Amino acid sequence: MPSYRAAALTMLLSLHRGALGFGLRAAPSPLAAAAAAARRTSSGTVVYSTAEAAAEATEEKKKSAPGPVKNLEAYEKVKMEDIVSLCKRRGIIFPSSEIYNGFAGFFDYGPLGSELKKNVKDAFWKNFVQCREDVVGIDSSIIHNPTTWQSSGHLDGFSDPMVDCRETKLRYRADQLFCSPVVLEECGTTVGFVCVLEGNDDDMKKAAKTQAKKLLRESDRKGQKIRAFEFKDLTQVDEETMAQVPSPGSGSPTLTMPRDFNLMFQTNVGAMQDASSVAYLRPETAQGIFINYKNVLGTSRQKLPFGIAQIGKAFRNEITPRNFIFRSREFEQMEIEYFIPPGDDVWGPYHQKWIGDAEEFLKTVGLREELMGYDVHEGDGLAHYARACTDITFRFPFGVQELMGIAARGDFDLRSHTEGSGKVLDYFDEENKEKFIPHVIEPSLGVDRLILALICSAYAEDEINGEKRNYLSFHPSIAPVKVAVLPLVKNKEPLVKAARGLFEKLQRRWNVSWDQTGAIGRRYRRADEVGVPYCVTVDFETIEEDGAVTVRDRDSTEQVRIPMDEVIPYLSKMIDGY
Repeated sequence: MPSYRAAALTMLLSLHRGALGFGLRAAPSPLAAAAAAARRTSSGTVVYSTAEAAAEATEEKKKSAPGPVKNLEAYEKVKMEDIVSLCKRRGIIFPSSEIYNGFAGFFDYGPLGSELKKNVKDAFWKNFVQCREDVVGIDSSIIHNPTTWQSSGHLDGFSDPMVDCRETKLRYRADQLFCSPVVLEECGTTVGFVCVLEGNDDDMKKAAKTQAKKLLRESDRKGQKIRAFEFKDLTQVDEETMAQVPSPGSGSPTLTMPRDFNLMFQTNVGAMQDASSVAYLRPETAQGIFINYKNVLGTSRQKLPFGIAQIGKAFRNEITPRNFIFRSREFEQMEIEYFIPPGDDVWGPYHQKWIGDAEEFLKTVGLREELMGYDVHEGDGLAHYARACTDITFRFPFGVQELMGIAARGDFDLRSHTEGSGKVLDYFDEENKEKFIPHVIEPSLGVDRLILALICSAYAEDEINGEKRNYLSFHPSIAPVKVAVLPLVKNKEPLVKAARGLFEKLQRRWNVSWDQTGAIGRRYRRADEVGVPYCVTVDFETIEEDGAVTVRDRDSTEQVRIPMDEVIPYLSKMIDGY
């Protein structure tokens, strides 16, 4: 906007509303306010003098400018293989021990992945601990006294149903294998059974159709129509049916009946390796909170209701780890045990409040709302001790799965540890002069699952000037690299020196990258591919004329020019929100 037009617009909007017939002062629009705080250089470039003006201009440009043409169907077409390849190619996640052909169920986080993981954990901690007065944190040990797991029920009941293939010796989780009879549409005759691994509906139907065609061909019924598949997992199958269900490994009915498989990793503590030295790697972080309940209550001066949060590693010897980092044998959890008074009329509102708080957190870190849903557990779907449990789900490329669980656990855990340890884990209500064992609301979230959901949510494609662009639209607060600093050329010493000075200042605040090689457009694309939300370009005008830099927004590709001293305040507002 020419300077005289900006001045005229500002003057008009600053008129007393009485002159316009309203009797009040007219409030300037955000764009007009930004224009008032802008100046134009001799080359015609608009420079915003303050971070606030530049931030307002950026938001207004995003709303008004057409921007890149987004491919709204990009995620619908993406496969899990694409996500795995992207993570490997861009240094987010690698298979563990890859030079030794990997190790199933274990993964390593690369340069970008480790930053992303740190940011996700920091966001959880800031939201649920730092910004709340009623939640405190702990960091308990990975190995507890083995009696902990006896009291909690893990030694006897922490298991998954397993089936073996007698021919190939492969093992499967029975609740992740689904079978269906192949029934002829015309006469209702059952030709046989198909058996497929759990996945999204389309993939399961596709695999089942392939098996059904083979079955029809072998029974001389090629081309005959069949009824719709009726899938049920192998935990619901009797021996007579199991004798007809083909194994995914052998293609023949060679599966055993389901049996329990304990998921805890066993180890030995001390020099002796006998029954007295047996211990376990924790399969969840929750028990470390419960056994420290009394310590925290006595030292933190908390009153009910209050919560204890923990982020830490957990280990489960999964029968068939699958779907990348969604189900692995070593993972991290972010859990809160929120202690409340007992009573049938008490837990419900707390449970609903935590469901709302959990959903809001997931959206603030960048999960796409349209990919989220709910799964309310009822009847046999509830754990024996739970009063209620609601899962927040996410639609991954392999189907809709649990992302975060919010359970009303009653007083089962504290009561079990009271009985197992002989120590009373109660609470004295000073106001009512009574003692009781508190009940618990437990929000539980896997770090690795959330990272996978964030990568899926961030996967984006669009078109700029006819050119296709693939990028990761991470929310700025969790993006692995917040800013890329780009000197326009690398052979102009004053220009590179100015850019380097800014880069080193930004390093003290955020994780930033330096890129001085290649055309500026190509460098923008490199930053977009790994989800960098902002690029700062230092050019000839910076050192010769206005002392300002160009800041480019990743998603909209809009640019604003601001003084170098205003870069950190501007980025702070755009990244941190203040």
